[in-house]
Amino acid sequence: MTNSNSSQSQSSLASDGRDHQRVVRDEAGLVSTAPIAQRAVLVGVELQNQPTLLTLEDSLDELALLAKTAGVRAIARITQRLESPNPATLIGSGKVEELRMAVTELDANVVIFDDELSPRQQRELEKELGEEVNVVDRTALILDIFARHARTHEGAVQVELAQYEYRLPRLTRAWTHLARQAGGRAGGASGGVGVRGPGETQLEVDRREINRRIAFLKQQLAEISQHREHYRNQRRQSALPVVAVVGYTNAGKSTLLNAIANADVVAEDQLFATLDPTTRRVRLPSDRLALFSDTVGFIQKLPTMLVAAFRSTLEEVNEADLLVHVVDISHANMEEQIAAVEEILDDLGASTKPVVVALNKIDRLDRTDPEDAHLLEQALSDNPHAVLISAANGTGLDRLLVAVDEALREQMMLIDALIPYTRGDLVAMLHENGLVEAETHTEHGTHVVGRLPIELVGRLAPYWTANQQSEET
Repeated sequence: MTNSNSSQSQSSLASDGRDHQRVVRDEAGLVSTAPIAQRAVLVGVELQNQPTLLTLEDSLDELALLAKTAGVRAIARITQRLESPNPATLIGSGKVEELRMAVTELDANVVIFDDELSPRQQRELEKELGEEVNVVDRTALILDIFARHARTHEGAVQVELAQYEYRLPRLTRAWTHLARQAGGRAGGASGGVGVRGPGETQLEVDRREINRRIAFLKQQLAEISQHREHYRNQRRQSALPVVAVVGYTNAGKSTLLNAIANADVVAEDQLFATLDPTTRRVRLPSDRLALFSDTVGFIQKLPTMLVAAFRSTLEEVNEADLLVHVVDISHANMEEQIAAVEEILDDLGASTKPVVVALNKIDRLDRTDPEDAHLLEQALSDNPHAVLISAANGTGLDRLLVAVDEALREQMMLIDALIPYTRGDLVAMLHENGLVEAETHTEHGTHVVGRLPIELVGRLAPYWTANQQSEET
């Protein structure tokens, strides 16, 4: 997790070195060498006239799950409702004092804010709470989780870029310990000549190094993006349809891909278990092949810098012919999660893509229970064309593939062609990439009626029958 007290630190909360400096004794009075567990106080703010997808408590529930994923235990919550945020500390001065007392009484070593803190707010809160307390926000927490779960070079570069861009404006306190050691004020305007500590100089050097690193990482991402575009061009030439699996984090996307494609994607019951996109071939009921791509899980308040850093990965959504929106039907905030995904798809420019909704985890519902039965009825009412599935035990996956097959079929163009026997390659192409509805052999060639992806239709243009030509005109 990001620690604003050390611009060089790449460590997460679980490995924060400051906790190991504290002397802890066991029941026998011996000094314990085990690291102190990360204990966090969560802070949530509700602003008037600023609507949010989740209620304050539900958003803090999600923040607690994020903290757990990062190896941190949430031990308390503090909330406040405000007309406008405090520019210095986000929360009011009274709440800051309440927070300080809670941290002291509960022996917490981490404070996590549910909203992004400005650099100034983070600095002021650190002054109030003391150097032993790590003050972070939701963005820093998500960045830490992403850093833990990035397994490929591309994922690591994307996360590192987002981390540096987050840290850059938060470096002003990073070297004050050097200034104190030298007796200076780290750039204080009233320090006078000769008494300004080395902190300012080091800070400027550090900023230059980070800016160089950011430029280098952006260059690497540009090269990765070019490679992805080359791969997409090859994919377009193959004319295999692309299905992007999208959804809220922990909705079951990776489990679904594993089930329908015998893939080996990491699938765990935690937020952001997988970051790196995986693409697998899946044979549909029509015997046609399609490419299914897993994507980064979405979440409300997804940091803007992460969306920017993962742009090349998220472009897979825009390139897809069809989206499969996986929804956790058992989640209490199912409707809000659907809205969050739709909002992000709209930001990506993919809101007009055809979508098949898969209501996942129906194995967690008891249809004999009135509440669960009502939930299921309401979900199907809101999503009448949705498919009920359980990716974990395989329920409904055959129906889901049929729905995907039919949705892709609707995007193909009807064709009616008489293909000469010398062009058997075109007949093979039609069988591989299209849908053959009728095929007869005549003395002049193979008469084929069916459907074909629009990008391949032109190859059959010289062999249209009179029926096809009349439809064209």
